[in-house]
Amino acid sequence: MTARSSDGRARLAERRAARAELTDVRPVLDAAGRYLEVRPRAAGEVRRHLVAAGYPPSLVEATIVRLTDAGYLDDEAFARAWVESRDRSRPRGETALRRELLAHGVDADVAGRAIAERSGAGGASSADQAAARRLLDRRARGLLREADPRRRRERAYALLARSGFDPGTCREAVVEWLEAGGGGGEDIEADAD
Repeated sequence: MTARSSDGRARLAERRAARAELTDVRPVLDAAGRYLEVRPRAAGEVRRHLVAAGYPPSLVEATIVRLTDAGYLDDEAFARAWVESRDRSRPRGETALRRELLAHGVDADVAGRAIAERSGAGGASSADQAAARRLLDRRARGLLREADPRRRRERAYALLARSGFDPGTCREAVVEWLEAGGGGGEDIEADAD
């Protein structure tokens, strides 16, 4: 370990110790505000950040309450926005979306409601099916480079599975994608089982 890194660790420890002695909520609110400047965040995310920075848990909780009351923290809105953003930019299956929301500190019930809103009247499978198809369309160029139809199907299925889609959705989306031109016309049903 270099002297420089040990000095940095010592300063970090000093700052944490000073933060642990705080009795005023204003510095904690300021730190939370700086953390929220980057992007919207879930309350659990802000809580973890502030506790890791060394702020007293009681002041962290008071900060979370104040930010929630002021409308700066809204886990319901965060979860809906996260799901919408994922559907637009990086489509994911229901399983992956739920896992991501929980990792951000969103309550399981709130995550479930946001995912249910995504599904709407068509049901979870139709929302996942549409998201899977968008992902396959987005990655079609790379998938179509594979000349072997069986390997192309396997790669498409693996892509969807890695993205959190359930096996049934993977199979249905790949078959639909191949029938629509991603498969080069081979007998899909015979190979799909």
